[in-house]
Amino acid sequence: MDEDRKIVIRRIIRNEKTGMPEEEIVHVSPGSRWAAYLLLIPVLIVMVVLGVFFFTAFLALFAVAAAGISFRLWWLRRKLRKAREAEEGEYVVIEDAEIVEERTDKPPTK
Repeated sequence: MDEDRKIVIRRIIRNEKTGMPEEEIVHVSPGSRWAAYLLLIPVLIVMVVLGVFFFTAFLALFAVAAAGISFRLWWLRRKLRKAREAEEGEYVVIEDAEIVEERTDKPPTK
Protein backbone atom coordinates (compact mmCIF):
# COMPACT_ATOMS: atom_id res chain seq x y z
CA MET A 1 0.00 0.00 0.00
CA ASP A 2 1.12 3.55 -0.67
CA GLU A 3 2.64 5.03 2.51
CA ASP A 4 1.47 8.58 1.68
CA ARG A 5 -2.19 7.62 1.71
CA LYS A 6 -2.19 6.07 5.18
CA ILE A 7 -3.18 7.82 8.36
CA VAL A 8 -1.02 6.75 11.27
CA ILE A 9 -2.26 7.29 14.78
CA ARG A 10 0.20 6.74 17.61
CA ARG A 11 -1.06 6.05 21.08
CA ILE A 12 1.06 5.55 24.13
CA ILE A 13 -0.43 3.37 26.83
CA ARG A 14 0.99 2.03 30.07
CA ASN A 15 1.31 -1.66 30.60
CA GLU A 16 -0.78 -2.72 33.56
CA LYS A 17 1.77 -5.26 34.79
CA THR A 18 5.02 -3.36 34.37
CA GLY A 19 3.79 0.25 34.36
CA MET A 20 6.15 0.98 31.49
CA PRO A 21 4.81 2.98 28.54
CA GLU A 22 4.13 1.00 25.39
CA GLU A 23 3.59 2.50 21.96
CA GLU A 24 0.81 1.22 19.78
CA ILE A 25 0.56 2.14 16.12
CA VAL A 26 -2.84 2.07 14.45
CA HIS A 27 -3.00 2.20 10.66
CA VAL A 28 -6.20 3.58 9.15
CA SER A 29 -6.77 2.48 5.61
CA PRO A 30 -8.42 4.74 3.00
CA GLY A 31 -11.35 2.32 2.74
CA SER A 32 -12.29 2.80 6.37
CA ARG A 33 -11.96 6.56 5.91
CA TRP A 34 -14.56 6.41 3.10
CA ALA A 35 -16.80 4.29 5.31
CA ALA A 36 -16.56 6.97 8.01
CA TYR A 37 -17.45 9.64 5.45
CA LEU A 38 -20.43 7.60 4.27
CA LEU A 39 -21.65 7.32 7.85
CA LEU A 40 -21.19 11.03 8.47
CA ILE A 41 -23.18 12.12 5.41
CA PRO A 42 -26.62 11.08 6.80
CA VAL A 43 -25.74 12.64 10.14
CA LEU A 44 -24.81 15.87 8.37
CA ILE A 45 -28.06 15.81 6.37
CA VAL A 46 -30.13 15.35 9.54
CA MET A 47 -28.27 18.20 11.25
CA VAL A 48 -28.86 20.51 8.29
CA VAL A 49 -32.59 19.67 8.21
CA LEU A 50 -32.91 20.29 11.96
CA GLY A 51 -30.96 23.53 11.62
CA VAL A 52 -33.26 24.76 8.87
CA PHE A 53 -36.32 23.77 10.94
CA PHE A 54 -35.16 25.64 14.06
CA PHE A 55 -34.04 28.66 12.03
CA THR A 56 -37.46 28.78 10.37
CA ALA A 57 -39.22 28.54 13.74
CA PHE A 58 -37.04 31.35 15.12
CA LEU A 59 -37.69 33.48 12.04
CA ALA A 60 -41.45 32.93 12.40
CA LEU A 61 -41.36 34.00 16.06
CA PHE A 62 -39.34 37.06 15.11
CA ALA A 63 -41.85 37.95 12.38
CA VAL A 64 -44.79 37.62 14.80
CA ALA A 65 -43.04 39.81 17.37
CA ALA A 66 -42.15 42.40 14.74
CA ALA A 67 -45.75 42.45 13.49
CA GLY A 68 -47.05 42.91 17.04
CA ILE A 69 -44.68 45.77 17.78
CA SER A 70 -45.39 47.50 14.47
CA PHE A 71 -49.16 47.15 15.04
CA ARG A 72 -48.78 48.69 18.51
CA LEU A 73 -46.76 51.62 17.14
CA TRP A 74 -49.32 52.16 14.36
CA TRP A 75 -52.15 52.17 16.92
CA LEU A 76 -50.37 54.74 19.13
CA ARG A 77 -49.57 57.00 16.16
CA ARG A 78 -53.22 56.78 15.05
CA LYS A 79 -54.44 57.78 18.52
CA LEU A 80 -51.99 60.69 18.66
CA ARG A 81 -53.04 61.88 15.19
CA LYS A 82 -56.73 61.76 16.16
CA ALA A 83 -56.04 63.66 19.39
CA ARG A 84 -54.09 66.33 17.48
CA GLU A 85 -56.89 66.69 14.89
CA ALA A 86 -59.46 67.08 17.68
CA GLU A 87 -57.48 69.99 19.18
CA GLU A 88 -57.18 71.76 15.85
CA GLY A 89 -60.89 71.52 15.05
CA GLU A 90 -63.41 74.41 15.07
CA TYR A 91 -64.38 75.82 18.41
CA VAL A 92 -67.89 76.93 19.28
CA VAL A 93 -68.37 79.38 22.12
CA ILE A 94 -71.40 78.62 24.22
CA GLU A 95 -72.95 81.70 25.80
CA ASP A 96 -73.37 81.82 29.53
CA ALA A 97 -76.67 80.57 30.75
CA GLU A 98 -78.91 82.92 32.68
CA ILE A 99 -80.02 81.86 36.14
CA VAL A 100 -83.78 82.17 36.30
CA GLU A 101 -84.52 81.22 39.86
CA GLU A 102 -82.42 80.44 42.87
CA ARG A 103 -83.67 78.46 45.88
CA THR A 104 -82.09 78.45 49.28
CA ASP A 105 -84.70 76.63 51.34
CA LYS A 106 -84.49 72.91 51.70
CA PRO A 107 -87.26 70.61 50.53
CA PRO A 108 -89.39 69.13 53.33
CA THR A 109 -88.16 65.81 54.70
CA LYS A 110 -90.55 63.03 55.54
